[in-house]
Amino acid sequence: MRLVRFANVWFAGLFAGFLLTVLVFEQSLRRFDAQIYTQVRQVELVRLDGLASVTLLPAIITTAVLVLRARRGPAMVALVLLAGVFVLTLVVNLPINSDQADWVVANPPADWADVRDRWQLAHLGRTVAAMVAFGLLVGVRGRSAE
Repeated sequence: MRLVRFANVWFAGLFAGFLLTVLVFEQSLRRFDAQIYTQVRQVELVRLDGLASVTLLPAIITTAVLVLRARRGPAMVALVLLAGVFVLTLVVNLPINSDQADWVVANPPADWADVRDRWQLAHLGRTVAAMVAFGLLVGVRGRSAE
């Protein structure tokens, strides 16, 4: 179980930190025009979805293992939060990512700012949920070490 707890905190922490970094970066992009935003988003989409997957999925799996062992408490709340992140990603962020990958840099759609705002709002929700889940999981790890 020590290895599971270590992997759990490792992956949940990497995922939360990754989302926080993207949040800060995306907020920096708000001051740029449609063409710059589109070009940068398309660069982000080359590898960042993969990084999200290789950190979120192990975080969810190891959290589920902790829940199966404890069946209650902070790990259960963390699992619900991470599952919510996963669902929000599937429902909002990934479809927008897919659309943005096809945008023409020289001529983004007229509603590009609305799409950006919808993506960023969903991303803020994912980030807060992932950070709270990480905090809860660190607490679980600390309590289980006692």
